[in-house]
Amino acid sequence: MSAPKKELKEFTPEEIAKHNKSGDLWTIIDGKVYDLSRFQNLHPGGLAALLDPDVAGQDATEIFYGLHRHEVLQKPQYARLQIGTVKGELSLIESREPGQISGVPYAEPTWLQKGYYSPYYTDKHREFQLVVRKFIDEVVYEDAQAREEDGKRVSQEVLDKMADVEMHAMRLGPGKHLKGRTLMGGLVKPEEFDYFHELIITQELTRVGARGYGDGLLGGMVIGLPPVLNFGSKELQERIVPDILKGKKFISLAISEAYAGSDVSNLKTTAVKSEDGKFWIVNGSKKWITNGTFSDYFTTGVRTDGGLTVLLIERGEGVETKQIKTSYSTTAGTAYITFDNVKVPVENTLGPENDGLRVILSNFNHERWVMCCASARSQRLVIEECLTWANQRQVFGKPLIAQAVIRNKLAQMIARTEAGHNWLENVTHQMNNMSYKEMSAKLAGQIAFLKMYLTQNAQDTARDAVQIFGGRGTTRTGMGRFIEHYHRTITFDSLLGGAEDVLGDLGVRQAIRKIPAGARL
Repeated sequence: MSAPKKELKEFTPEEIAKHNKSGDLWTIIDGKVYDLSRFQNLHPGGLAALLDPDVAGQDATEIFYGLHRHEVLQKPQYARLQIGTVKGELSLIESREPGQISGVPYAEPTWLQKGYYSPYYTDKHREFQLVVRKFIDEVVYEDAQAREEDGKRVSQEVLDKMADVEMHAMRLGPGKHLKGRTLMGGLVKPEEFDYFHELIITQELTRVGARGYGDGLLGGMVIGLPPVLNFGSKELQERIVPDILKGKKFISLAISEAYAGSDVSNLKTTAVKSEDGKFWIVNGSKKWITNGTFSDYFTTGVRTDGGLTVLLIERGEGVETKQIKTSYSTTAGTAYITFDNVKVPVENTLGPENDGLRVILSNFNHERWVMCCASARSQRLVIEECLTWANQRQVFGKPLIAQAVIRNKLAQMIARTEAGHNWLENVTHQMNNMSYKEMSAKLAGQIAFLKMYLTQNAQDTARDAVQIFGGRGTTRTGMGRFIEHYHRTITFDSLLGGAEDVLGDLGVRQAIRKIPAGARL
């Protein structure tokens, strides 16, 4: 049985104005009356800030929202300070409900904005998006903020609830792995699930605004499990896939090395067969492996006598992982991995022996497309923060948005984001209508260009956002915390899955191969 709600009284401004001194201190925020008497000595800004003549006993709405996010008032320790409302005044600032679509222009993709249309999304997609957003708002968001800060692994309770609605499986995209599963409580049938459904999930998860947590939320599975599904034996799949999709076991993609970043063909980790031919003996190291610190399995690129081979290596004797501290939270589980004479059954070979480069490259399109989905959506989060802040922030007696230079920065942000998002939806539409072979042949260059374009734009947007927020944009807590976080972690997008320069070059080389032999100026 829930506790009875506290009865709130109505007060006139004249009554409130009398409570303006230490020990008897009230203030008004958005038509609500708060008694700060017991809180005054706990205020992070000191007592003097509360005794300011414009705060003590007065309407401090504008001052409060110049310093604090609305979410502060929703925390129980502050919400209980409210003792009443101002007579004749209504609260104007709304708390966002779980699943709610933002009303801030350009904070949402066009297809979610009221009165706009899209050729790509059906009513089923719209229904799916609302349910997914509500789920993430209610189940994931709070855990994301807490774990990003303390660096601990994603809470198992969150992973279990995601597994209950088959979200882990859906994050791998359409495919036979969905057969027989009840997706999002039966909202979409496995055979109807397409890349726009997956895009929705990826973008809704991105909205939590916690980059390390986002990767820690089984980012390793998203890029490490597809090679097992596409190239592993039936026996191997039956043994490891069910527990991974239940969120009980974890997998990473272990390709990158200190010796070879984007140069996948230059891997140094080796595998040689044992004398009886039953095992691969693996030696070497991997670096910057997402989820590596807590993974049970590693989809690993190794050098063999005839080229490259991909193996599924299970955590065990000779496998050691160490945490790497990067620009974002240790929640991501970024690891340095060493393999010391690790025995791997030959049955754990993914794809043909010495054909590992094909296995690795076949995985890149989907991996990079997922990163594009996340990058495009995270830029909208920044736009929402910047537009809202510029509208409420007062400088030189006017809203910040009155400054032409600020409007120009916002214009550039919006134009870049809209262009990138529309390109992303076009590519996604092609993916829905192409076979896997066609995607590999026709979209590798497009996706490479798209990722390069989005991440270059993202760095410009991050820089502009800090300028709009000023000092708050460099502060890890408070009003500009999402902007500081975005600016600090934006380089991950530009490097993971291939550096921008490498991807741009790939796109041009793909284009050159397809120039008709008879083409002349």
